[in-house]
Amino acid sequence: MTNPRRDGLTFLLLGAAVFILLGTVLETSFPVPMVDFRVLYQPARCLIAQADPYNMNEVQRISQAEGSNRPSDGDKVRQVVTQYMYPPTAFSFTVPFALLPWGPARIVWMILTMGSLIVASILVWSLGANHAPVLAGFLAGFLLANSEMLVATGNMCGIAISLCVVAVWCFLRDRYVLVGVLCLAVSLAIKPHDAGLVWLYFLLAGGAYTKRAWQALLALVVFSLPAILWVWHVAPHWLQELHTNILAFSAPGGMNDPGMNSTGAHGLGMLVSLQSVFGVFWDDPRIYNPASYLTFAPLLLVWVWYTIKSARTPARTWLALAAMAALSMLPVYHRQQDTKLLLLTIPACTMLWVEGGLTGWLAVLVTSVGLLFTGDIPWALFLGLSNKFHLSAGGVIGKLLLGVELFSVPVILLFVGVFYLVIYVRRCSAHPTPAAQ
Repeated sequence: MTNPRRDGLTFLLLGAAVFILLGTVLETSFPVPMVDFRVLYQPARCLIAQADPYNMNEVQRISQAEGSNRPSDGDKVRQVVTQYMYPPTAFSFTVPFALLPWGPARIVWMILTMGSLIVASILVWSLGANHAPVLAGFLAGFLLANSEMLVATGNMCGIAISLCVVAVWCFLRDRYVLVGVLCLAVSLAIKPHDAGLVWLYFLLAGGAYTKRAWQALLALVVFSLPAILWVWHVAPHWLQELHTNILAFSAPGGMNDPGMNSTGAHGLGMLVSLQSVFGVFWDDPRIYNPASYLTFAPLLLVWVWYTIKSARTPARTWLALAAMAALSMLPVYHRQQDTKLLLLTIPACTMLWVEGGLTGWLAVLVTSVGLLFTGDIPWALFLGLSNKFHLSAGGVIGKLLLGVELFSVPVILLFVGVFYLVIYVRRCSAHPTPAAQ
């Protein structure tokens, strides 16, 4: 191993050590530890008991009977863990954990969350190390060191994003392809809004990539069909109940309401979709949802057009994935934890850096800012300092800090995505040969 590779791997492993240490400490000291895993665990236990997992009263009843409810749970926590919002496909992955008692299930989930994200980061570093190993190691290590909330809350996006990244590595390296197909299928089953546009790239890219996308879709059907049939048997009205649960969370003042009166959209673990920007001005889904879709749609159409019409090369693939890793956060519900998909911007960044010039410097700056403003530690420090000084929201500094808190992450994600999309379009336009079939 050369010295640069050794140094890059050292940065990565330091980030992994911080991730494991702080994640474990936070999980044990968090006021409501592993709450996002309880969101998955308790409805899955309900399904195992042949009760409706999308009916909050049924989930509450089973949880009460099993002693899963805690005296310290407030109304907000009880709503979160009983009003299930994942598709039935997710049960294919979560039911095996729910077969275990809470203690072992929690430990296994923590290990899988940490292990999968570290493996995904190492694979991304191995790709970026072909260009700039130190830069790739530093960026991947920084992302890892700022991912503690995934462990503390047990959010499933850590596993879903890691599996998606593993699939990308397998397809691009053309190694362990079957593993990649299965990883992408599971990622789509448990978090389709995280992995969906990555899957779309492979579908549109042509050649072997399109074949891999169809194989992943077939694997998804095979993997998920038993759970879907099971849910339909136990809860024939699950679709209406799921819709009701989603509306309850996104109602004015709800946890997923992007407006100023939200009880969960802002602060650490914030909403990062464009709804959180438009919702500040117009707290009405009839306005903030179409506005978000209309902002994203032209960018998606440009991306799709150039992906279909242009020949596939490694450089174009990385640029396309980097652009969509950031832009995919914007049109629909995503939280800060989902931004770990920005791992897919690192190989494109290292590639542009090695090419040199202004574009290389901008790539490092844009990618670094994206990772900084989506990181857990920077936001914990920022929010802690803001609360410490008790600045008036009516004052100039107070308004400035509030603006940073509300708008910075969606705007930066948009900026990162547009930057890589522009480079992607320029590279495709320079040699507009037909896509490989």
